[in-house]
Amino acid sequence: MRLLSFRHGGRDSYGVVADDGVVDAGRRLGAARPTLRTALGALDELRALAGEAPDLSLAEIEFLQPITDPGRITCVGLNYRKHIEEVGAATPQQPSLFARHPDSQVAHQQPMVRPRVSADYDFEGELAFVIGTPGRHIPRDRALGHIAGYACFNDGSLRDFQRGGSILAGKNFWHSGAFGPWLVTADEVPEPGALTLVTRLNGAEMQRSPIDDLLFDVADLIAYISQLWPLEVGDVVSTGTPSGVGLGRDPHVWMKPGDRVEVEISGIGTLANTVIDE
Repeated sequence: MRLLSFRHGGRDSYGVVADDGVVDAGRRLGAARPTLRTALGALDELRALAGEAPDLSLAEIEFLQPITDPGRITCVGLNYRKHIEEVGAATPQQPSLFARHPDSQVAHQQPMVRPRVSADYDFEGELAFVIGTPGRHIPRDRALGHIAGYACFNDGSLRDFQRGGSILAGKNFWHSGAFGPWLVTADEVPEPGALTLVTRLNGAEMQRSPIDDLLFDVADLIAYISQLWPLEVGDVVSTGTPSGVGLGRDPHVWMKPGDRVEVEISGIGTLANTVIDE
């Protein structure tokens, strides 16, 4: 089941993707469950709507980030073995975490913004997951059961600010990343390591990797992060980027205005965005 958040006619809602349309679950359930995050604890109610006729076509809606009101957005750096090699970094002994703010991201088909103070704007295709069942100190062998669904993520990074010593700055420029287009529920992704991620820039393939090249896999990340703080419904975790980033190329390849960047993950979909200047 594919779940998304959207805007239509000035109203924000969420729904179930059916073929090329959307069943407007927010209109039916919104009094009790106003956002997709609040509905993740009631997936059976959403599944019951999946067979209904779509209310809108995908062409009619404006995509929003799948989770419009996350409690936390946690990202992982240096988490693919080949990416660690290409940037010449030491292998982390535990997950290297940083946070993104919700307004540092845009949704599918919305423009990503290159800030006026930097041109070193890099793409990072990633697999993200969203928590559906809360927990603390979650054992690894039960971790996947806490996931509501998976999505594509582009951890757009300003490398000069990042290299200047502030990961927070390099990763949190306004509208510099992207998240979407929807969540694919975890029952359709029994083994995330079996997926393949591809990033394309203006149609040229830049990244291709199996997800099982992760140093710390999805279950590892849930077990580790849930030691630090309770994972709550709607928390977003992005798992890191594979090799092929612009920083790792000679010469470097940076995103620029007019570019189109796509992050495609098998079994999930394609997150597509254009790039504009601030």
